[in-house]
Amino acid sequence: MTSTVTDHSSGTHVGARICPLCEATCGLLFELDGRTVVGVSPNVDDVFSAGHSCAKGLGLGRLENDPDRLRTPLIRDGARGEFREATWDEAFAEIGRRLPEYVSNDPGSCAVYTGNPAAHHLDPSLYLGTMVAALRTRNLYSPASVDTLPKNLAHMLLYGTGLGLSIPDIDRTDYLLLLGSNPLVSNGSTITAPGIARRLSALRERGGTLVVVDPARTRTAEVSDLHVAIRPGTDALFLLGLLSVIAAEGLASLGDAAPHVDGLDDALSIAAQFPPAVVAPVCGIDPAVIFTVARGFAGAPRAVANSRIGSCMQEFGTLANWLVEVLTIATGNLDRPGGAMFPMPPAGGQNTWPVTKTPPFTFARWHSRVRSLPEAMGELPAVCFAEEILTPGPGRTRALVTIAGNPARSLPNSTAIEKALGQLEFMVSIDCYVNETTRYADVILPPPPLATRGHYDIALTHFQVRNVARYTPPLLDTSTDEMSEWHILLRLAAIASGTPNRAVGEIDEEVAAVAMRRAAKLAGCGVEDVERESARRTGPARLLDLRLRSGPFGDRFGSNPGGLTLAMLESTPNGIDFGPLQPRLPEVLRTPNGRVNVVPKMIVDDIPRLRASMERSTDGLLLINRRQRRGMNSWLHNALPQPDDGQCALFVNPDDAAVLSVHTGDRVDVTSAVSSVVAEVRVTAEMRPGVVSLPHGWGHDGSGSRTSASAAAPGANVNALVDDVIVEPLTASPIFNGVPVTVTRTR
Repeated sequence: MTSTVTDHSSGTHVGARICPLCEATCGLLFELDGRTVVGVSPNVDDVFSAGHSCAKGLGLGRLENDPDRLRTPLIRDGARGEFREATWDEAFAEIGRRLPEYVSNDPGSCAVYTGNPAAHHLDPSLYLGTMVAALRTRNLYSPASVDTLPKNLAHMLLYGTGLGLSIPDIDRTDYLLLLGSNPLVSNGSTITAPGIARRLSALRERGGTLVVVDPARTRTAEVSDLHVAIRPGTDALFLLGLLSVIAAEGLASLGDAAPHVDGLDDALSIAAQFPPAVVAPVCGIDPAVIFTVARGFAGAPRAVANSRIGSCMQEFGTLANWLVEVLTIATGNLDRPGGAMFPMPPAGGQNTWPVTKTPPFTFARWHSRVRSLPEAMGELPAVCFAEEILTPGPGRTRALVTIAGNPARSLPNSTAIEKALGQLEFMVSIDCYVNETTRYADVILPPPPLATRGHYDIALTHFQVRNVARYTPPLLDTSTDEMSEWHILLRLAAIASGTPNRAVGEIDEEVAAVAMRRAAKLAGCGVEDVERESARRTGPARLLDLRLRSGPFGDRFGSNPGGLTLAMLESTPNGIDFGPLQPRLPEVLRTPNGRVNVVPKMIVDDIPRLRASMERSTDGLLLINRRQRRGMNSWLHNALPQPDDGQCALFVNPDDAAVLSVHTGDRVDVTSAVSSVVAEVRVTAEMRPGVVSLPHGWGHDGSGSRTSASAAAPGANVNALVDDVIVEPLTASPIFNGVPVTVTRTR
């Protein structure tokens, strides 16, 4: 491939990029004509993705060149209430005039919401904490508490960290059980495995088995050996049924993990109370299916279960994700090739850093003001967002900073979210669009083009199915009318700290000084050695280099010659493969006693709630979410519309359509306990009877947005139907899957 080229202002050149849109992190090649992206293609030489990319990644040029994309700061004109273009100095002057009040006079009254794109980029990953600390707030929100937190909590309870997840070793397994996951469309989630279709095909080719548990016959279910069309929200009961068979037939074995695991007998005793004959009718499946899956999983040479959004965004999300781990543990598949294993993130992480004392349990260390809902991993539940703004009293959220997020379309009860946004006193958004959320902002600061950023996905290396390190340097310098995102964040931190004129470089030196002390401690060397070795770098590149060199493969700032450095990755844009995942028990554990307790009290105490749910009526329609091939977040819809007609249709099973007297193309009212939306019907056998589905992120309506393409096909806002009061009680996560709804033809 053509080597990376930096700072070309004219002429055509090609450089490597890592796609920042989803967790597959595919390697791409950008072709630029000056500063314009004129082509995007897969990088066949990338050591991890090997020439794979999805439609989203190949559409990055359309995103970069979208005429609706902001390239100049906007300030709301107080007199007319409309946005006007402004210089960077004007924008920061307006922020400096208004933001400090919410920091110095009313600490904690400014909240921060970060969207999914922020989690993929180095700048917010490394500098967000500096800005949040300057704002003196604990009111931090992200989509994690919407779609991931039950999985994080289950892992936190079992293994000691919420980010160091066990990952299915799909390249070596013989039996893969997927629950609530559609990786052929999503490309994987909390699994970083580019080219997952190829990996699933390889599983089948070596004689392996793929089982998909999902109410919908998704693209992944279509290629599976067995599709279990389960009733939404009953995954935990299905998993307990599997474990009851394993217990009754003596199929349990801890394998090599036995010396590190406590409580499996207690877990199996709980499962014995939920045999297939009892749980199958509630799950809406034949009991024989549970026996088949249990015996197949336990009898496979190597097996692994994995759950994702469908299992997290439901009433028993934490229980379901706990049981996925218990199933893997009970069959001897924890921490073994082909089972569930723990990656070794090259830039380090919670489960690679040395343990000098038990890490804090990052859950319920503080609670929200209005409902006293628990913090998790430094964030409040997103269901608190609206009420913390709308509820009067001391500590009310009065100001907001959003970063690459659209809570008006990403959070439940969208009506309440938009009402809350309209009542804020001041709002700043770092965003490339005027969308359903940022139209309420007072100042919008656009991030620079993707080609100006170095890319290394710190968070997603925790989920890789191989230990791989890859970095793609910037292809272009920022122009005089652009500002790097880390500069934006540090400028905001300076304003919040009451020193608006402080130089960004000075703040960066303070951030780096803390990072250098930590790196020296991790690497076992002197701070002066670290300072000397990192002297030529600044900004995100310096902070990343510190983490890589002090990480598990690092050069320890010279004491481990040949070890990993950022310079090594810069000279190897296709990446470095450190090989398949390796067993890591017990050193990976961060629990108080350094062991896996299979039956945490928090989990056991929630079993009666699950048991009580079995007595409910199963009549009526249940709404679930769904993935789309070119969609992931609402911001992609403007430049990457779905390729099919009825892109935001309500999927309805033919049997249900007959009862409702509706046909493909009809418009219907979909009504929940919270709200009602109008959607177009598509009758399809993809849905099991009794279940309907709408995709996430649509509803591009209302005045003030500047997203012309998505506004022309607004779609139905499924999040308007989701309750922000009735939540999964352990994590306070909203329930997106299994929402009772009625469907009637519009009149």
